[in-house]
Amino acid sequence: MEKKILEVNGVSRRFGELTVLKSVSMSVSKGEVVTITGPSGAGKSTLLHILGTLDRPTEGEVRVGGELVNQLNDARLSAFRNKHIGFVFQFHHLLPEFTSLENVCIPAFIAGESRDKAQRRAEELLVKLGLGQRLHHKPSELSGGEQQRVAVVRALINNPDIVLADEPSGNLDTNAANQLHQLFFDLRSSMEQTFVIVTHNPDLATQADRTIHLTDGRVVE
Repeated sequence: MEKKILEVNGVSRRFGELTVLKSVSMSVSKGEVVTITGPSGAGKSTLLHILGTLDRPTEGEVRVGGELVNQLNDARLSAFRNKHIGFVFQFHHLLPEFTSLENVCIPAFIAGESRDKAQRRAEELLVKLGLGQRLHHKPSELSGGEQQRVAVVRALINNPDIVLADEPSGNLDTNAANQLHQLFFDLRSSMEQTFVIVTHNPDLATQADRTIHLTDGRVVE
């Protein structure tokens, strides 16, 4: 039986009079690469924020790794998010004053990991993703593709249940975007990592195991 990493049941999100998500239900199994597509304003980023516990639904339930996350208080939710959910954004959000190694270690330090253990895992992952020569470079010394790879390593450092990515290749040229997309599938194969990716990129959507299409805040089959 496939292990469900993510389960969403009847999730709606309202902002005042505006309903952005309308009774969305979906699930994602371990090791799946799932894309979320749809026109601008369809509710994709709002849904991703709720899946990532950065926002709470107005109605409905979200379970990550079996944990009913919308019942956790803010402090427990923050700790859960850091340990169980990785994030990759369109703009990598690396801290400019820190090296690749230091940026990757930050979530591990927040989780209470020792400096030695965090740095060993960070270095191992950076080497695995082809960044062994960039450990001590700061973001300004890296290409766009390299910066986004560092962001992917940072998302993986705590061995999360799921990695959520919001337009991860939207700021990259075609070659760097294709390399990043291939990386997601390589990580699924080598680490059985689960990904949910919001994208406008038709090539990535075609490659994914499954695509969830949102229109006007609803899932359209």
